[in-house]
Amino acid sequence: MPSQDLPPREFAFRKEIAGTSLTLKRNCSISPAGLLCMFAALAVATLAIGIGFAMAGAWLVLPFAGLEIAALGIAFVVYARRAADYEKIEFARDRLTVEVAESERVARYELDPRSATVFLERGAGYGARVLLRGAGEELEVGRHLDADSRIELAAELTRRLRV
Repeated sequence: MPSQDLPPREFAFRKEIAGTSLTLKRNCSISPAGLLCMFAALAVATLAIGIGFAMAGAWLVLPFAGLEIAALGIAFVVYARRAADYEKIEFARDRLTVEVAESERVARYELDPRSATVFLERGAGYGARVLLRGAGEELEVGRHLDADSRIELAAELTRRLRV
C-alpha cells in the first residue's frame, strides 16, 4: 500500500503574539456554555424517563435517576474546573515570564533569560518532561501537550533563549 503524504502537523504552541509569547492550553472539546446545555439536556431526559417509570408504578427508579444526575453534575464540575488551564510563556529581552493557571489558581514566575536553561527529562511511561531552570528555580512547562509536542516545545524554547 503506498504511503500518503500527510500535511504538516499544527501545534498549539506555535500560535504567537508578535513573536514574544507561547500559549499552551488544554484541548477542550466543548465550551462551558455547551457543557451546561449538554448537562441540562441529559438531566431533563433522565428525569423524564424516571418520571415515566414512576408513573408506571416503578417509583424506585426516580431516586436512582436523581443519583445519576448528581453524579453527572459532579463529573461535569470536575471537568469544567480544569478545562481553562493554560501556560503562557512570554519572552522579553531582560526577563522570561511563565504564567501557569491551574483550576482557580494563577501563578506567575519570572526567570532571567540569559541564565535560564531548558532540560528535556525523558521518563518511562510519561514520555518527556520539559523543565525550565534558572536562579535556583525549576518549573515544568508543556504539561498539556503530548510527548512528541513536548520534545518540539523544548527545542523551540532552547532556540528562543539563544536569540
